[in-house]
Amino acid sequence: MKVSEIMSRDVEIANPNQTIAEIARCMADRQIGFLPVGDNDRLVGTITDRDLVVRGLAGGLGGDAKVREVMSRDVKYCFEDEDVDYVTRNMGQVQVRRLPVVNRDKRLTGVISLGDASLADTAAAGAGLKKVSRPGGAHAH
Repeated sequence: MKVSEIMSRDVEIANPNQTIAEIARCMADRQIGFLPVGDNDRLVGTITDRDLVVRGLAGGLGGDAKVREVMSRDVKYCFEDEDVDYVTRNMGQVQVRRLPVVNRDKRLTGVISLGDASLADTAAAGAGLKKVSRPGGAHAH
């Protein structure tokens, strides 16, 4: 099964100049915890609800701080024509639960989560989640 068959296509894109309060409201309204960050038609990062709390609030920043101050700049992504099994295993290796999805022109087309993958391929998603859930790793703060 291809990523394009299960990914979420209705994706909001955060701007690095937006405030973290705006992004927190957006996440609350949409009941999501992850947004790709784009600038001038380029994917420049991602921001999670955890980034807002750990890098923002716990770091002493107020709601007027900019997304660029708390976002993850190390952009991990996958291609929409890749197999879900391969992508979920890769998600486990890099310890992320969600990835922006791009086409071969590197244009954002959606987001895939381990939750999306679990609906399509329980075994692959489970293998990815097992690796993501282990303590430590590059994205542990």
